[in-house]
Amino acid sequence: MNSIRLKLIIFAVLTALLIPACTSTTPSAPTASQPTPASGESAPQPTTAPASTERKVVVNWWHISTAEDHKALWQQFADEYMATHPNVDIQITVLENEAFKSKLTTVMQSGEPPDIFQSWGGGVMIEYAKAGLLKDITPDLDADNGAWRATFSPGALGVYAYEGKNYDVPWDMGMVGIWYNKALFEQAGITSPPKTWNEFLEAVRKLKAAGITPIALGAGDKWPAMFWWAYLAVRLGGQEAFEKAYSREGSFTDAPFVEAGKKLLELNRLEPFQDGFLSATYGDQATIMGNGKAAMELMGQWAPGVQKDNSPDKQGIGENLGWFPFPIVEGGAGDPGDAFGGGNGFAIGKNASPEAIDFVKYLTGKAQQTRLAQIGIALPVVKGAEEGIEDPLLRVIQSSASVAPYFQLYYDQALPPAVGSVVNDSVQALLAGAMTPEQATQAIEDSVAQELR
Repeated sequence: MNSIRLKLIIFAVLTALLIPACTSTTPSAPTASQPTPASGESAPQPTTAPASTERKVVVNWWHISTAEDHKALWQQFADEYMATHPNVDIQITVLENEAFKSKLTTVMQSGEPPDIFQSWGGGVMIEYAKAGLLKDITPDLDADNGAWRATFSPGALGVYAYEGKNYDVPWDMGMVGIWYNKALFEQAGITSPPKTWNEFLEAVRKLKAAGITPIALGAGDKWPAMFWWAYLAVRLGGQEAFEKAYSREGSFTDAPFVEAGKKLLELNRLEPFQDGFLSATYGDQATIMGNGKAAMELMGQWAPGVQKDNSPDKQGIGENLGWFPFPIVEGGAGDPGDAFGGGNGFAIGKNASPEAIDFVKYLTGKAQQTRLAQIGIALPVVKGAEEGIEDPLLRVIQSSASVAPYFQLYYDQALPPAVGSVVNDSVQALLAGAMTPEQATQAIEDSVAQELR
């Protein structure tokens, strides 16, 4: 590849890495003791080495799990693998999130990526793939009649693919949904969570009539507001609408995206959010929910932890907390099971050895995924590993995410960084009355046309 083009692509990706992801406010998973195999069970065994043990191989692995128990378990996985593969030396670099992004950009500019490293998929991954910095591991996923591929939930695996090829694999995946206060629902006479958009609007009306703030929203941080518009677009247009708009066969001014804006304004006219929501932060949103001052918030699987941290007694609303998936929009083209969210994955550098790929197979095996879930690192994406999840609400989310036929990655990660910013700005302006749905989608389309031309 032309060196000038490579530098231009890396410069674009640098911008992406410096923009915080939607989940940057996610708290670290709670510290827990490292799980050990149950009585009578043997420790999970690594896979068979794909190459001669006489060939010495160094595998460079960068990850961002900085909590002590998390680091210890990742190290244990590496030690287990090396014990049965004495020719492999796994060298681990642990970096804090922002430090990782900065250092990765530097090594990518040199054209020498690590063998295995943290990835969130989406636009940044695509730019690296276009620059030839990642290895196509589709043949590895499809080997042995697709044995490795079959272990993953298809929606999660699709987030780490581009033009039918996988350069990364997921190791956890969560989805956004509606967290609600059961006590406030009961107070308003709502007997069950709404399943459709019209039912949802009726629930908002009942909450308002009971003097309860229906929804907490930190629109000052923009991305929490974007969640509402994006999820409506998923329900209205499904996979086809987004992929057409992204591939430039269609447009972000197409009907599902405009209609998503109209539906959001339909909700906004009911005045469902707390006073000052346009300038409120996500921390404010979590505080209102954690203090029992609002009935709902639309947020990812990390929400209970943030609610607890922002409540006076650090307990949140306890057993009154419930969860339900985003309502189905009547007449929408999206599959009712489609999900919106994101997670973490492993990218494979262009020079990665077969041993590096085999080690990633080990890391994403059921036994290892179960052990990660046990200490709260991950909502696993490998079938059967959900047995390690103890929280019943997280089990519900994992179950919903694992069967999603389509998984829409957060727009600020799925799209180029500049576009993600325009999406966030436009949705905030829509709620503020400064833009119409048509104007908001036109601004997004103009940015996409510039960035993806």
